[in-house]
Amino acid sequence: MGKLYVFLTVVLLLMLIVCQVPAQETQQIIKDIMKKQESCWNKGDLDCFMNDYWKSDSLMFISKYKVYYGYEHTMKRYKTDYPDKEAMGHLSFEFIYMQPLSEISFYVVGKYHLKRTIGDREGHFTLLWRKINGKWLVVSDHSS
Repeated sequence: MGKLYVFLTVVLLLMLIVCQVPAQETQQIIKDIMKKQESCWNKGDLDCFMNDYWKSDSLMFISKYKVYYGYEHTMKRYKTDYPDKEAMGHLSFEFIYMQPLSEISFYVVGKYHLKRTIGDREGHFTLLWRKINGKWLVVSDHSS
């Protein structure tokens, strides 16, 4: 009975470790994507920044004042609020919480910082990522 207990405990622990590896890998993939988004933003390239958002009418962007639906509306909102490099400034992300919801969904909470000559801006964001056609994409963004 003792050897069976040890064996089953080891198997259970190995299963837990193996299950954590994909979540850790996905977390790193999302962090890498968001690092690329910072770089795109800091170059003043909104098209590049938005490349990892779901190109769908079902994309949801929630701001302090309004809910926007769809990729095109979200892009228009960014281009209106950040029309040039001066308005965009220098973006950096800080991760507060990252949690897998399933094999194809990931929840991210963080803070953004914009260093700008026209006045700094910062706030929090909540992102829902989903794996669609093999690629991790933002399907919902709540930034305030």
